[in-house]
Amino acid sequence: MDEWVQAVRKLIDFIDDSAINNPSLAEISRQVGYSPYYCSMMFHRIAGITIKRYMANRRLYMAAIAIRDTKMSFTNVALEYGYSAQSVLTRAFNEAFGCTPAAFRKNPIPIPSSMGKLVFPPSHYIKGDGSMNNLVSPFYVHTYIPAHKYLGVYKHSTTINGEIWPAHDCDITTNAVENFENCHKIVTAHTSGWTWKNGKRSYFYGAGVESDYNGEIPEGFELRGEFEGSYYLSFGHPHFDFHTENAEVMKRVEELAWNFDPKIHGFEWNDEKCQSYQCHYPEGIGYWVLRPVKKIAF
Repeated sequence: MDEWVQAVRKLIDFIDDSAINNPSLAEISRQVGYSPYYCSMMFHRIAGITIKRYMANRRLYMAAIAIRDTKMSFTNVALEYGYSAQSVLTRAFNEAFGCTPAAFRKNPIPIPSSMGKLVFPPSHYIKGDGSMNNLVSPFYVHTYIPAHKYLGVYKHSTTINGEIWPAHDCDITTNAVENFENCHKIVTAHTSGWTWKNGKRSYFYGAGVESDYNGEIPEGFELRGEFEGSYYLSFGHPHFDFHTENAEVMKRVEELAWNFDPKIHGFEWNDEKCQSYQCHYPEGIGYWVLRPVKKIAF
């Protein structure tokens, strides 16, 4: 195993230097003299991530640095770092960092200095099985969100620019949100969540805005509220690896959020008057579900 740990370290160094050129698996495996299949299998086993995903992470990180430190157009950045179109880069960027490239350039958020996995000798592995993860038990805190309105997409719609829907994989929707001004200081742009009706949840996506918002309402969007200031129980998990841990983190947080009894703190849910929110930024704050509560009246 020590031999393979050293081989994977060598592969990581090669990928770090050449990811922008998108080398083939055959080119990568030649660096250590093993077959592409065996090389791919051992890399995944030791590093906990596939070669393809590791290389994609490195390209995305380098693209982020170019966006932050240069004036290159987003289209040129996408093509320079191996993305077929600006929309493809935008989607990957939003999934990894929780914001669009344009929003990042305007207000750079902290991002990991490297998207790579560190590879340790076997003696450092938990229980000796080669696994490395960031999973912990979800927890909750109390949060207060002041009064606000919400400008978002609540249903599938056909607009003059094309179809939009609440999910995050619609370029038209996310680009519209990116250009919102006067966003709420807590319910920021790209915040999503759930609204309740007759005991059923439905998903939405957009941004909170201040209570006095009177700006444009893009086609397919709705301006809802005013939602009163309210306390929220915020259920969350700290930063994690999106590609390997996202499904498990979301499952754990949502199981806690949707099954929690607020009466133990003297609260009851305030879902009828306020929306529940979702914050999904794996490499930064992690994953959070915020549910509104109010004091039980005696």
